[in-house]
Amino acid sequence: VPQHVWRINLDTPEEAHQNLSFGAADRWWEQTDLTKLILASNKLQCLSEDVKLLPALTVLDVHDNQLTSLPSALGQLENLQKLDVSHNKLKSIPEELMQLSHLKSLLLHHNELNHLPDGFGQLVNLEELDLSNNHLSDIPTSFALLINLVRLNLACNQLKNLPADISAMKSLRQLDCTKNYLETVPSKLATMASLEQLYLRKNKLRSLPEFPSCKLLKELHAGENQIEILNAENLKHLNSLSVLELRDNKIKSVPDEITLLQKLERLDLANNDISRLPYTLGNLPQLKFLALEGNPLRTIRRDLLQKGTQELLKYLRSKIQDDVTSPNEEPPVTAMTLPSESRINMHAITSLKLLEYSEKQAAVIPDEMFNAVRSNPVATVNFSKNQLNEIPPRIVELKDSLCDVNLGFNKISSISLELCMLHKLTHLDIRNNFLTSLPEEMEALTRLQVINLSFNRFKVFPSVLYHIVALETILLSNNQVGSIDPLQLKKMDKLGTLDLQNNDLLQVPPELGNCETLRTLLLEGNPFRTPRAAILAKGTAAVLEYLRSRIPT
Repeated sequence: VPQHVWRINLDTPEEAHQNLSFGAADRWWEQTDLTKLILASNKLQCLSEDVKLLPALTVLDVHDNQLTSLPSALGQLENLQKLDVSHNKLKSIPEELMQLSHLKSLLLHHNELNHLPDGFGQLVNLEELDLSNNHLSDIPTSFALLINLVRLNLACNQLKNLPADISAMKSLRQLDCTKNYLETVPSKLATMASLEQLYLRKNKLRSLPEFPSCKLLKELHAGENQIEILNAENLKHLNSLSVLELRDNKIKSVPDEITLLQKLERLDLANNDISRLPYTLGNLPQLKFLALEGNPLRTIRRDLLQKGTQELLKYLRSKIQDDVTSPNEEPPVTAMTLPSESRINMHAITSLKLLEYSEKQAAVIPDEMFNAVRSNPVATVNFSKNQLNEIPPRIVELKDSLCDVNLGFNKISSISLELCMLHKLTHLDIRNNFLTSLPEEMEALTRLQVINLSFNRFKVFPSVLYHIVALETILLSNNQVGSIDPLQLKKMDKLGTLDLQNNDLLQVPPELGNCETLRTLLLEGNPFRTPRAAILAKGTAAVLEYLRSRIPT
């Protein structure tokens, strides 16, 4: 740092020596002391003790440098309110820093800290403390004195436990302990009445704590642990909970008391060991997103899981009345069955309205399949896992009844005009094919709600999708998409899920943050620099908020 920066309050400015007729702007003797100093994203390896010559500083930002230590003189900046030393190479913090009694925000993330000074509790006015991505294995007990702390981020450290005293932080609203080695959570955590967001993902938890006092808890993220049991006691006090994320655990069953969570909007139970669900789940009034894939569910068909949350809830509600399901038996082959129909499941066509010819490695769908339909209204076609090079042209014969088409895992390289005539289509699954583009004629599919195009060969976002306004879910992961048009996406007011994972997005346009209807935005596995992984990990709402903050005004 150039020496005159430290001396900016002391030295007479140059112009004072030349200019003798002073206008109001030039009255250097009325100059106030420096209050903000931003030295971020440079190559500083150390800060001078001369920082004490700037006692009026309220903000000091030196993030993204190469600092290995901080000067003890920082402790003399008694007016300092915000100190950002994140993204450096700090191994420790000087004790003198604990004298900064007015400090409100202290950002220390992405350093190499092994321990913290015991006197940390002296920073009584601290409201925001970010210690994520360090090497901390424990936390000083004096943390309990930080009674004004609102946000505490301890993610990506090596913590094996949390001190029970942390529960004394009466103002804490957000606690992030993602990616540590926690095996338990102190039961006193449950007394933290202000807590709104609790992140416990990627730890070693075997159970959830009970939360008798957490009446304001809105988000509980506990995915990627080893939780086996979900108790009624874990849930029944969480009246305000809107997000419950428990994916990638070992949960075997969901208690009926889950229906007490009347404000629940997102429930993620993917990749657990759940074999049955309480049908009353269908009655949760606010539920907009329910993820169940990767569970050994016996009562729910696989294809139903892919149809999205609303269909699933409708199904669960329908089951509340009749808790017995009739078995789908195939009719026996009798003398009355035409020989050509013997390999065609007529029962599926007539009762389930399903035309299925999947996993046959077939290059074409035999005509007898379409002939068998006769005048029966078929709603679902499943031709997945074959060797089809094109969409079977005769699919157009089903256009007056067909709603759901699955052509996944084939070798289809283009969408035919016949498909564009299926005007009742609501769900189209064409993942794992060789598609590079979609025809503009697809705009005619005005009822299409869900389209799965993952694992194809798209290099650009198919522009026709912007014009299908009924779309609620676009799955485009594992392609080579290089850009998206946020202004067009904003017009899609039904779009709730957009999956662009593992593409070639070099940047995320900040205007995407204005797409307020998005509940699930997945961007991992792209080469862009910002938003950083830590922000992506916080979920869709945080990503959109971050993007909005980057829109140039």
